[in-house]
Amino acid sequence: MLRITGYSDKFSARPGEEISFYVNSEFDEQYQADIVRLIHGDTNPDGPGYKEELIHSNISDMHAGKNQQIYGGSYIFVPNNELFNVNSFTLCAYIYPTTPYVDVEGVEVGEQAILSKWDAENETGYGLFINSDGELCLRIGHGKGKVEEFSTGKPLYRKVWYKIAASFDVNTGKVFVFQTPYVTHTNSGHGMSMLHPQEDTLGSYHGTSLMGGPAVNDCPFLMASSTLKSKSGRYLTGGHFNYLDDPHEIPIHTHKYNGKIERPKIANKALELHEIELLLSCQGIENIPNELKEVVIGAWNFNANITPNAASTKIIDDSLCKMNGCGVNLPVRGVPGFNWSSDYMSFLHGPQEYGAIHFHDESVDDARWDVSFKFKVPESLKSGVYAARLRVNRLTDSENEDYIPFFIRPAKDAKKAKLCLLMATNSYMAYANDNLSVNSAVAQLLTGRVPLIQPNDLLLNEYKGYGLGTYTTYRDGWGVNISSRLRPILNMRPKYIHILSPSLWQLNADLHFVDWLYEMGYDVDIHTDEDLQNEGVELLKQYQVVMTGHHPEYITEQGWHAIHDYQMQGGRFMYNAANGFYWISTLHPDNGNLLEVRKGDNGTRAWTINPGEYCNAFDGKHGGLWRVRGRDMCKILGVSFTSFGLTYSSYYKRSPDSELKECSWMFEGIGYDEPIGDFGLIGDGAAGLELDRYDLEKGTPHRAFALANSEGHNDMFVTVTEDSTFNARGNILNGTGESNPNTRADIVYYKTPNDGAVISFSSMSWLGSLSHNNYENNVSKLMKNVIDGFMKDGPLP
Repeated sequence: MLRITGYSDKFSARPGEEISFYVNSEFDEQYQADIVRLIHGDTNPDGPGYKEELIHSNISDMHAGKNQQIYGGSYIFVPNNELFNVNSFTLCAYIYPTTPYVDVEGVEVGEQAILSKWDAENETGYGLFINSDGELCLRIGHGKGKVEEFSTGKPLYRKVWYKIAASFDVNTGKVFVFQTPYVTHTNSGHGMSMLHPQEDTLGSYHGTSLMGGPAVNDCPFLMASSTLKSKSGRYLTGGHFNYLDDPHEIPIHTHKYNGKIERPKIANKALELHEIELLLSCQGIENIPNELKEVVIGAWNFNANITPNAASTKIIDDSLCKMNGCGVNLPVRGVPGFNWSSDYMSFLHGPQEYGAIHFHDESVDDARWDVSFKFKVPESLKSGVYAARLRVNRLTDSENEDYIPFFIRPAKDAKKAKLCLLMATNSYMAYANDNLSVNSAVAQLLTGRVPLIQPNDLLLNEYKGYGLGTYTTYRDGWGVNISSRLRPILNMRPKYIHILSPSLWQLNADLHFVDWLYEMGYDVDIHTDEDLQNEGVELLKQYQVVMTGHHPEYITEQGWHAIHDYQMQGGRFMYNAANGFYWISTLHPDNGNLLEVRKGDNGTRAWTINPGEYCNAFDGKHGGLWRVRGRDMCKILGVSFTSFGLTYSSYYKRSPDSELKECSWMFEGIGYDEPIGDFGLIGDGAAGLELDRYDLEKGTPHRAFALANSEGHNDMFVTVTEDSTFNARGNILNGTGESNPNTRADIVYYKTPNDGAVISFSSMSWLGSLSHNNYENNVSKLMKNVIDGFMKDGPLP
């Protein structure tokens, strides 16, 4: 298992800018830190081998190690206030528990806090909980070992909305707790039949406390968790908390809740049932008598600020006390509430039905570690892919070494290269810490092999707090739709072998191309998806040729438009990938470190979004495939995703178009009948993993040239789900391997206005073939011919 991990505060920087690094030394051991240039990340002995260059810098030294933990799990934080130190009180809300007793794998989840001012260490305060038996209960703490718990005695059902409340009167000792299911035809995961007999889950408790009011503590008021320690040394500030005037210290939290909460409220009085019903009928405190308003000290309105987007972490308190809260670890907003009718499919159109927030006990927005060291980028440092290399006690084995990759852009006033390589950082974030090697049986079925378990995988399996990527689900079965890079991304590392590939995937596979460009002597500038998001087409217009890595699957609307505009304005674009520009991706409007993806009911996907949750919280627009929003990848790449097979790769054969005068220059030195790419470091071929095809119906330009087609794919290659309608025996277009004519990768070339052009190689393993035979091969030759031709001024042949 890894003994050292880390992350940086940014993916890319220019000379003169500073990058902060955050390091966790698991056992407080010292470590050597160095800056290295990453050239080739593949350790496969059949290739050039691993390559890095040491960069002499002021951070090259031994550093004191420090254990730094990540506290995952989303919740709402309301700072401590004397008003919360009540004697009598009422707590109420609507809840939709998704793991009331066990998670979707049958593992017990333990106690979960819904609304709490609870000190779990000293057992003081009060809170509304789900106990270890899955029952709603009120907890009142009078000090260590002096806890009273009052339960309804009835289990809460998973994926059912409930109206819940608890009250305590210090003068009489009277305690009241109740849970009432609130199920309509559309609002729950289970139908009306779940309520028969209703007594199975309808419960209440009437009793008396003999120990008086709760003991006072200095804990904040939390929703979806309780406080383990009030002081953590971690703060909310800047970014998606830019509305805070001062940094807010957050607690170490526990009793993490999975599920939705809506209309949470607290009063400093034991209310009668009819008063509770009146409170819960309001989003805030509108339409209630003034005397009731005066005893309500918190009434958080979750749909108060969800238009024009639901990205805000600010939680509005509509009570007279105005004790606003903060959503920590990005609880999911813009989701249907208890009153969702399905008449509205977006929180923009019916915000009154989207007043819920969904919490998960594994979500992470920021590790919030202390800075370990800073690196100021030297003015002389060339644009490229770099990393902070960390080695515990200077040991070099895989358990004692970690890399924190980052990208150096050219200086703003520097002369630009003719070539630009776009690093697919959105995709790196989407796949972040997917942990598929250990926790995905489907991944093993798709790849047809047992995974190679690495120290990175073991750490992710041991410590769930490192957060997840969008290829996994939370413990309650909901898909992970938000990913952060402010944490160690342990599968975004050189030397890492990914389960979804016979060898490499994402960054490490992109280094195949970085290495080839380096060996060929090309001068190239590096930029990232986030840079493209921020600077748009003006960034790309500085370059004669813009190129992708092997899998830019996730792209934002701004990025899609920038690439389209670049092509229309005469830019020359090389798509060295497959399944690119596929999923709608959105960066947080206040923090580009956070990516959102909502995978709809279409597309080849790891999970399917739940009803009513199709629209992104970050921008309010429909999520899912770009195809659904009229932007099929075919329209800017000339090819569309057609098949995937995560095993052996194959080769291409030239087609007649490759001999036309407009195209033949690309194939100089390559015989018409010779297989192209029947070799390589990813599955032993240039056409593999995922494949794209020429398709006029999807948007391939009618004057596009089909230069080559792959063949010989085995039956592990399957059709993408969005191209399947009826699954019928004998339907070859739903078939596998060579039985399906659409199982192929097409090399497609076409010209765009103003002497621009696009070429798409349509395979994720294409770049893995470049280094074969010491870089002397027909894939390398074809790539060099294209780049050299694209770099020339004037019209193309």
